[in-house]
Order: sequence, then structure tokens, then C-alpha cells
Amino acid sequence: MNRFGRIILGLLVLAAIAFGTMLRFGRSDAPPPPVAPAAPAAPGALIMPSGLALPVAGVQPAALADSFGDPRGDGTRGHGALDIMAPSGTPVLAAAGGTVEKLFESKDGGHTLYIRSPDGRFVYYYAHLDSYMPEMREGARVARGQQIATVGATGDANPAAPHLHFEIKRMAPGETWYQGEGINPYPLLAGNAASR
Repeated sequence: MNRFGRIILGLLVLAAIAFGTMLRFGRSDAPPPPVAPAAPAAPGALIMPSGLALPVAGVQPAALADSFGDPRGDGTRGHGALDIMAPSGTPVLAAAGGTVEKLFESKDGGHTLYIRSPDGRFVYYYAHLDSYMPEMREGARVARGQQIATVGATGDANPAAPHLHFEIKRMAPGETWYQGEGINPYPLLAGNAASR
């Protein structure tokens, strides 16, 4: 083989190595994020004019009371949520679709669950839960109206008054699950017209 042939052969070998490297970089060995099985909305799920599902099955908008901003901790802090009263074991529904960002055990909130909207702009926080649905895990995708948990009285909730502590947070770029600016859920869930 002459010198020209060796140069061509060397270039072909380099091209083959470069092509193989590109294939390796384009391939991901990481498993895809877990996806919760498609589940129909729980019976009684109400979709409000805001587009959110009322997050406790069977509760009507007229039963909601605006508790956002009420004093808590002997007046040392404001309540950044809407408390939705319901018996223990009542289905808790995803108010909006998204991805489970965090399952967290909190002294105050008990069993908690954080779901981030697909666009990353909002986090929906559910606290005092009795239990999670088995498919709930960090990274799981959920649909609006899908059952994600049950109402309870974990954390600092009064066992005689089980309820869902429900927060909506507007997230700035880069903020993580426990940050964000609180939005009052009451006007978004207490609309007059709802559809099933």
C-alpha cells in the first residue's frame, strides 16, 4: 500500500472512531423518568373555571373557606394555604398535571407531596396526607384529577379535624420545591361554575 492509500485508510479509521463516539454521546444509559399509570379522575372530581381540579373528592366549592393569610403559630406567621376539611381517607386529587418533585416528611406538614407544573412555573403542595397512592414517587407524572393521596391529619394537624393543606406557589427560574411565592388558592377553587 502506498502512502496515499495509508492516508485514506487512516482518515477512514478516524471517521469510524468519531462516528462511534457520536453515537455513544447521543445514547443515554439513564432510565426514562417513571410515569404513573393513566388513571381516570376520581368520582366527584370537579374542574373549576380556573382549570384546576378541586383537590379533595366530593367537596363542593361552596364548602371552602378562605384561610389564606390567617394567623398561625400564635400569630408568628401567616397561613399560606387553603385548608380543605374532609374525613380521613377521602381521595386527594392532583389539582393540575405535572411531575412529583418531592415526597417529604415534615414536622408541621406530616406526609407531604409537591407537584411541579410541566412548564416549571408552579408548584402544588399537599400536606397532612394520610397516605400516598402506590405509584407516587419522585419523578412520577400525574394528570389533573388523578388520585395522588388521601386526606389525613399527619404533622401538626388536629387529629379531630383531618384536612388537606393545599398551597400553590409561583416559581422563579431556578427555585426548588420548598421555595416560591404563595398564591391564594381560594379564588381559583371557589368559582361558581364547575364541570365534571
